[in-house]
Amino acid sequence: MTDSSHMTDQAQANQEPPESGAADAVSVTDVRRLMGASTPHFALQLRDRIAALIAPLPAEHPAHIEGAREIARLEALGFSGETRGQAGEPGEHRLPSLER
Repeated sequence: MTDSSHMTDQAQANQEPPESGAADAVSVTDVRRLMGASTPHFALQLRDRIAALIAPLPAEHPAHIEGAREIARLEALGFSGETRGQAGEPGEHRLPSLER
């Protein structure tokens, strides 16, 4: 197996939710792997992946708790973005996609 195909296999495995009945196979580490270095641009996609990962887990499962916490953070990041640099100039308007 070449390095590139191995990396592709790993990336695909990290995106696929566990098979049904494999709730014990999901860990907090799995949720954190999906979280990675999340940015506003990908926040809502990551939120959906984490939601799919934790959906079969009971609410008290540590990975479900961590996932729910991360989903809330990603939604805030996805809808409000990040604040960097200086404030906007007078008269500038927010992007319509960020208006809520």
